[in-house]
Amino acid sequence: MKHTPPPLELLRGQAKPVRFVKFAHREKATVERLAIWITDHVGTMGFFLIILVWTILWLGWNIIAPKPLQFDPFPGFVFWLFISNMIQILLMPLIMVGQNLQERHSDQRAEADYEVNTKAEREIEAILMHLENQNDMMLEILKRLERTKD
Repeated sequence: MKHTPPPLELLRGQAKPVRFVKFAHREKATVERLAIWITDHVGTMGFFLIILVWTILWLGWNIIAPKPLQFDPFPGFVFWLFISNMIQILLMPLIMVGQNLQERHSDQRAEADYEVNTKAEREIEAILMHLENQNDMMLEILKRLERTKD
């Protein structure tokens, strides 16, 4: 069965412009960009090490320093508990918002990838059909040449 390839004008007419999702993602509101920035930076070893060193210094100072210089003496640490709870209370929703935004961005990237892959598949199929058509034409030409030779 002979397939006739679609004309190139038809393929060009079906082609949609490729989207660059990263630019659309960057155009978010300031609060959303802040949430993404926090999500990107809080989940790093650097942030963990800063919090670890700060906790060790805080606890060490309040245990080892002379009594008049201790600002949260042992076993109080009430201020430290308050600060750590505030950090958790503020960071948790921001991290969740950032993760949701990153998931949306990931979905948009996957959709854009799917569109590009679908477009590439249609173009490859058209190219293969054109090559198959060219092969058929060349075989027909060769058969005619052989007939004229005989």
